[in-house]
Amino acid sequence: MNHLYYGDNLDIMRRYIDKESVDLVYLDPPFNSSRNYNVIFEQKSDDAAGAQIKAFEDTWHWDHTAAVAYREITEAGGQISIVMQAFRSFLGESDMMAYLVMMAPRLVELRRCLKATGSLYLHCDSTACHYLKILLDAVFGPNNFRTEIIWKRSSAHSDAKQGRKQHGKIHDVILFYTKGENWQWNTLYTKYDEEYVNDFYRHVEEGTNRRYRLDNLSAAKPGGDTAYEWRVKRKKGSEKWVADLENEFQKPVAGWEYKAVPPYNGRSWAYSKKNMADFAVQNRLYYTKSGMPCYKRYLDEMPGVPLQDIWIDIPPISSQAAERLGYPTQKPEALLERIIKASSNEGDVVLDPFCGCGTAIAVAQKLKRQWIGIDITHLAISLMKNRLRDTFGDSIKSEYKVVGEPVDLAGARELAKTDPYQFQWWALGLVGARPVEQKKGADKGIDGRLFFHDDNSGKTRQVIFSVKAGQVHSSHIRDLAGVLEREKAEMGAVLTMEAPTRNMVREASAAELYESKDLGKAFPKIQILTIEELLKGRKPDIPYHAAATFKKAEKFESRDAEQEELF
Repeated sequence: MNHLYYGDNLDIMRRYIDKESVDLVYLDPPFNSSRNYNVIFEQKSDDAAGAQIKAFEDTWHWDHTAAVAYREITEAGGQISIVMQAFRSFLGESDMMAYLVMMAPRLVELRRCLKATGSLYLHCDSTACHYLKILLDAVFGPNNFRTEIIWKRSSAHSDAKQGRKQHGKIHDVILFYTKGENWQWNTLYTKYDEEYVNDFYRHVEEGTNRRYRLDNLSAAKPGGDTAYEWRVKRKKGSEKWVADLENEFQKPVAGWEYKAVPPYNGRSWAYSKKNMADFAVQNRLYYTKSGMPCYKRYLDEMPGVPLQDIWIDIPPISSQAAERLGYPTQKPEALLERIIKASSNEGDVVLDPFCGCGTAIAVAQKLKRQWIGIDITHLAISLMKNRLRDTFGDSIKSEYKVVGEPVDLAGARELAKTDPYQFQWWALGLVGARPVEQKKGADKGIDGRLFFHDDNSGKTRQVIFSVKAGQVHSSHIRDLAGVLEREKAEMGAVLTMEAPTRNMVREASAAELYESKDLGKAFPKIQILTIEELLKGRKPDIPYHAAATFKKAEKFESRDAEQEELF
């Protein structure tokens, strides 16, 4: 059974994931590299509690939480303790140090979860990759470092006119480590580039148009049946030699000239005489003007270039790409497909502890791997569930389990008490709405929106949601009515933990209806739904089939994996 966990990945791994149960880890830990680089190293002395991690906000601060975590890491001893103390001496109480303190125990846990043959790929950028590599050396051992992969994540750009005085940054780094000396590896191949094909496969076979290159058929050292003369013939007046297989032990035929070709410079043939005869029958031999045979190696029979450590053939997700879901750090599926194919097999377990919008788990599902996804925001969990449903259909729900979400009213109350923002995002997820980013000074009263189109006019219509975790009263209905008028929204709903008062129900019922002419149906303009009702499966009475909260992921059609064309 696949699993999607809500919560802090450190806690989730310690509580739920067994030792040596995972075959492959891919992690793309959050880090705000767009911030001014120097700010990351600014000394911090704030002793305030650690700030809550919010979706799309990759910011780390040195605070009381970081200080406590640092003490636990260093007191545990070992190489990781030595490295962290060195980092503290050099970086001080900076945001970068806070980030490394966050990463250290998680990398230790990830190593514990990996099987002896398991692999880990850590995706990062130039801001912290050098520190993370040292950290990984301490956790996995320097001898288990395998590759530093460079992925070209964007096209060339220049800010020279704006005064930029450094090189353009267009790549990410992916650090590949293994748990031990014997790891799972499947050799992958990439396409030949046009220049290579034109230089090396410049011959085109007449009749078939197949490209080929010529390989030497001689060898420096003899072995087996390789000391023989190869007989060739050609029609008199022609320059084209062919194999003399039929008349080798017979008298020459009139109009033909014959020649015995030995290996040159004391070398031997690389193949037996029988194999050479088979090559001739298969039209695999090409003869030079001297009659020396060469082997025809066809381009369409070659697997390609074995995968190297610089990846320039996987473009970033463009703004118009079908797979783009609007998540800021979303990575291309092709990138994850390459990693998963190289370091796991069907049925293996893939873990992504910073799941985000779920690219790793979606690709793992497509490639018939088992998967575990973890994220600390209910917004991401909601996005991943929508992505899985859109990609694989409703039946996918039976193939995975969500752990950490409230399943009853008591769980919902606890979430609202401990983390109001996460409660709000979770509640909106129950109705398929997208949370609204609250900015300082922004108008209140809108916690989420759901957009829909119910006619052919092209006009986008919306439902506005207000989430209430505490006591509710009729003024909340009046407030929502005012928001609907201000936003020119078609409908609105209050999602409430507590049961609504009679006056609330009366005021909501008194509101006018929204008439959808094309659907031929009227919908209550203002609705009230309790969390208890939502947990039991109730949905707002809105045009759901016309709604589009999250951008729909492409539907997956199963197909056997095939090697890409080489050119």
